[in-house]
Amino acid sequence: VQLQASGGGLVQPGGSLRLSCTSSKINLDEYQIAWFRQAPGKEREGVSYINSRDGSIDYGDRVKGRFTISKDSAKNTVYLQMNSLNPEDTAVYYCATSQILYYSPIRTQDFTSDLYDRWGQGTQVTVSS
Repeated sequence: VQLQASGGGLVQPGGSLRLSCTSSKINLDEYQIAWFRQAPGKEREGVSYINSRDGSIDYGDRVKGRFTISKDSAKNTVYLQMNSLNPEDTAVYYCATSQILYYSPIRTQDFTSDLYDRWGQGTQVTVSS
């Protein structure tokens, strides 16, 4: 497994979780890293991305203001801090890498999952009382 996502779990509405994405095989600073999520019966949704080359960061509309993506280069880890969680955030969360988007000067396809070629195994986040 080249990417490992962890940190999921069961949390009450209004609570917080921090997800981690790490790799023992690749240097995450050399890729654009994104978090996606997929709930049962729904399409995969882009949550957030970070690009170390140009410093760009963005979030999906449904998580803006609640989620924060960050990176610790020393630990080769990308984090997703999730606050004010609600039941609609329940999903399996995946981290993924893209070298094409890392080098791309265009920022219109950053949540196009087909452009990500390496995926972690996913971590379940359940928001429920």
